[in-house]
Amino acid sequence: MDGVSAVLLAGGEGRRMGPLGTGRSKPLVPFGGTSRLIDFSLDNARRSGFREVLLLSQYEERRLMDDLHTVWNRTPGFRVHFGPYDEAYRGAPSGLPGTLPDRTGPHERGTADALVSKEKHIFGDGVSEVLVLHADHVYRFDYGEMIRQHRADRAALTVSFQRIERRYVHLFGMVEFDASGNLTGFVEKPPQPTSDLVFAAFCVFDATVVRRYLKQLEGTSWQHDISRDVIPAMLAGGERIRGFEVRDYWEDIGTVDRYHRAHRGLLRGKPTLPLSDLPLTVRPEVARRLVTEEPGVRHSMVPADLVNRGLLEGSVAYPGVRIGAGARVRDCVLLPGAEVAAGAELESAIVLEDGTVQYCGDDAPAGGAGS
Repeated sequence: MDGVSAVLLAGGEGRRMGPLGTGRSKPLVPFGGTSRLIDFSLDNARRSGFREVLLLSQYEERRLMDDLHTVWNRTPGFRVHFGPYDEAYRGAPSGLPGTLPDRTGPHERGTADALVSKEKHIFGDGVSEVLVLHADHVYRFDYGEMIRQHRADRAALTVSFQRIERRYVHLFGMVEFDASGNLTGFVEKPPQPTSDLVFAAFCVFDATVVRRYLKQLEGTSWQHDISRDVIPAMLAGGERIRGFEVRDYWEDIGTVDRYHRAHRGLLRGKPTLPLSDLPLTVRPEVARRLVTEEPGVRHSMVPADLVNRGLLEGSVAYPGVRIGAGARVRDCVLLPGAEVAAGAELESAIVLEDGTVQYCGDDAPAGGAGS
């Protein structure tokens, strides 16, 4: 990974997720009984050989940094870098700094602004490529092969993509390629899709080229967005843009219904992601297992400390969950410490940490080979 600067966009508020996204940044939404959404991109980067990933975030930034520093920065060999605040975290004797330096400069208005505002932490000496990741995608991926192809192709940009049913393409960034694999079209959320290929939202830029386009766009009436501005500008400028197909499972967790459906995929006979592929970041001292059939539990992912006096079926439970006598819980996700009252009957719901029950319906698939 020498020469590659990895950055993680993590600014989502989770407004479309209802109560599940209330009171926390979207990247910290729990997922899979073991993790949070942000942990997947970080774990992929660590497994790919990166020693550091730069966090690009402003929403609930202090809370997010404190959490990531506690979870990810205690193990030698990999850390999350906090840009202008990193020195304060490195120097905090008790682990977390009491105060942080005042932020300077305007607030970020979009994903491209995040690159501009942190440019001195991204485009350092010896940086030849910039790998851009997002914090709300669930997948396992080795970025090394994509970076090697990017360099072999001498590309200005390599975008990840995946093939999905065309009726759902309008929810994503649509991409089109010529017979040689060069990008010919990129449209964010097209009303009338002409391709069944979508941008999987992580990509590799040539560092010099993307920096040039960011400077060209400053001062124009742009939307400050990588997908809506930077990539289309590079395409219009005739840059060599290549694609890298994501053939395995990849999921964009955009709504509570997609969130709920993605958990269902973990419980299939052939799970979308095996338990061993899920980052273990939420109470790692508690073991988890998949249960096919035993008294009180059927086809569910459960923690070792589960207290169950009812029936749990087709569900995913986090550590600390308690199910009261005679309760029936089916097709649910139970977040850390959630309690289900005795005699309650729940189906197709999310049970939050404070006991709030959020019911789910069906909506369009979020993308991915496993959707």
